[in-house]
Amino acid sequence: MAEVHHFTYGWITPAFSYSLSVIGSLLALICTARARGVASTASRARWLGLAAWALGGTGIWVMHFVAMLGFTVPDSPVRYDVATTVASWVTAVVVVGLGLFVVGFGRRTGGKVLAGGLVTGLGVAAMHYTGMAAMRLEGTVGYDARLVAASIAIAVVAATVALWFTVTLRRPVHLGIAALIMGVAVNGMHFTGMAAMQVHLVSTGGRLSGVPALVFLAPIMVFVMTVAITLAYALLRATTSDAAWAYRDTSMPAPVHPR
Repeated sequence: MAEVHHFTYGWITPAFSYSLSVIGSLLALICTARARGVASTASRARWLGLAAWALGGTGIWVMHFVAMLGFTVPDSPVRYDVATTVASWVTAVVVVGLGLFVVGFGRRTGGKVLAGGLVTGLGVAAMHYTGMAAMRLEGTVGYDARLVAASIAIAVVAATVALWFTVTLRRPVHLGIAALIMGVAVNGMHFTGMAAMQVHLVSTGGRLSGVPALVFLAPIMVFVMTVAITLAYALLRATTSDAAWAYRDTSMPAPVHPR
């Protein structure tokens, strides 16, 4: 079995990945809190869509590939297939969106939270292992079944707790604490899944398809900035809209015209 390094650059990549997962989780919680406060179905769907983009795209997928920047195999280059990597991103956003829409519409019940958490957790695990399937190296990759099962269990529990947070919390301090907890859960699932991985080297003569992990760094940063700017703009628009409706609904005395 080949030697693998999960923290090639020390604690920089895990610290960075944790920070991004917390940011994505916080933005998603803010969006879901906004979604609960609107009556329009279309507006609620937009807020939940932004939440899925923030949590699935930034809190989970971006976190995964930033953490993967620290993964190396000393005796083999590591490359990633672009199409499979993009598929893992789509998986993360879609399954998180499904979970949020399950609990975000209609009467909120414990059964809906559990069902949404199961779907979302399995989807998050699918995203992780799809992202790992995108990896190309001079060898074969296997997994310890017990650690894989543990990583899936962590993903399901984390997703269920995250969905419970989205339907119960509203205060900013509570949202911040919840985002910190979600960041621990998402990173815990990722590194448990990575610990399950086993690499057996087989020479391919240096013929590896795909691109190095560092190639994804620039698109990841652009994606994170786009998410942050989009959500900030959405929050600003929502605040302005709320103020306008509050002004419209306020009973004002009729103006007095001078004779």
